[in-house]
Amino acid sequence: MDQTDRKILSLLHDNARMSVAELSRIVAMSQPAVTERIRKLEEQGVITGYRVELSPTKLGKYTTAFIMFKTNNCKDFVQFAEESPEVIELHRISGEYNFLLKIVSETTETLAQFLDSCSAYGFSTTLIVLATTFEDKSLVFDPQKKTPAGA
Repeated sequence: MDQTDRKILSLLHDNARMSVAELSRIVAMSQPAVTERIRKLEEQGVITGYRVELSPTKLGKYTTAFIMFKTNNCKDFVQFAEESPEVIELHRISGEYNFLLKIVSETTETLAQFLDSCSAYGFSTTLIVLATTFEDKSLVFDPQKKTPAGA
């Protein structure tokens, strides 16, 4: 992967709907050349998908929390988390806790209800997000920005 690939990835990370024509103009390459680079990045598994970013608050979700969870029944807990609409991320972690969950819910009351439903699987520690400085920071470095994309 060269700097042009990194630039294309950075631009797509910032705006996955950017047209190939616009990408081509910015990286100073022909549209077929940029299309081919994107195709290769997809085939190599570097690009795994294109997504829409949703605003939790516009969807009525005003509370975000991270929950560290410890369970002796990982399989059942994973199934519970997969079926819970509040859980938007689930990570298996090392240490005292087995899992780290990212939760979005309407209010702290609905978060408390979710935590009550979790108690059948083990115990947890909850960290409520007060403010988010940034998230979904790019994994590629854009040398023209001098920082990772999205920073």
